[in-house]
Amino acid sequence: MFQKEIVINNKTGLHARPATLLVELSSKFESEIVLRKDGEDFYGKSIISILSGGIYKGTKIQLKVTGPDEAKAGPQVAHFLETLTD
Repeated sequence: MFQKEIVINNKTGLHARPATLLVELSSKFESEIVLRKDGEDFYGKSIISILSGGIYKGTKIQLKVTGPDEAKAGPQVAHFLETLTD
């Protein structure tokens, strides 16, 4: 399992455009990609799940990636979330 704590620095958080890009990236992998915020899980391959997360600038999330390609998926998704800009 790949795990990493990330603080979202994008000034508008995971709104529609970056959430769509996250889903597109996550869907390239077989692994399950989960963003955990305040004890609740939001699934990286579901636009509805991500948008319902209320993930704004300054939100601390735990990224969890589990599956056959987690070693590749985890760092790529983490990098995307850490370097997210408007």
